Amino acid sequence: MWQGIQPTPGLAVGGGGTEIVKAKDSLRKWIWWFLGGIAALQLYFVRELLAAFALFALGFIAIGLCVATFYFLLKGWAAGVGWLADSQNAWILATRRAVATVEDWGRRPIRRPDSEPAH
Repeated sequence: MWQGIQPTPGLAVGGGGTEIVKAKDSLRKWIWWFLGGIAALQLYFVRELLAAFALFALGFIAIGLCVATFYFLLKGWAAGVGWLADSQNAWILATRRAVATVEDWGRRPIRRPDSEPAH
């Protein structure tokens, strides 16, 4: 009844197929090492890409914060100057008159129109 069935070489009772099983186990071990190495490299590359993305994101956030800070400083400065220009405080009015006087002095010529140059 069992005459037509041949056992697989690795499972033979006499140990005749143990070399084949060892070779298969060694090959299987190297395949797993190779697959594990590929997975580790993929994880490494993904980690590197995520790190590069994080650095670029931090750089763009820093640039955006600098631009936003500058924008809000300019808007605040414009609002402050507008408030000072509309102010009717005595000190502000006196300062405005002093600035106008200095500007007027700056527009005047240093020499009289018909004077001789000094030699």
